[in-house]
Amino acid sequence: MSDVATQSTGFQPPAFWDSVREMVDGHAPRVFAVVVEFGEQIDAQIIAWGMSLASGTFMTTLDGRNHYSLSEPENALKYIVKRTNVTSHIVWVGGVKSE
Repeated sequence: MSDVATQSTGFQPPAFWDSVREMVDGHAPRVFAVVVEFGEQIDAQIIAWGMSLASGTFMTTLDGRNHYSLSEPENALKYIVKRTNVTSHIVWVGGVKSE
């Protein structure tokens, strides 16, 4: 199954779609989760998802009730309610944790 949806019935040279995939990969947003850690590595929970584009960052809570437009991914943590013994983190999909 191809990962390229198309309406064209004509022949598409493979090199063209390789180039398109490279373009998409090069412009893809970086995706992150906002995770809250309970205690010191006792438990954790994802509470929001976000994506960072060249033009800005967007975040939405898991329940979809809150949406945020942010200038920087790290600003997502400003919208997490501070609680005793709970620490918020940004965790990049496919990457290392960033505080």
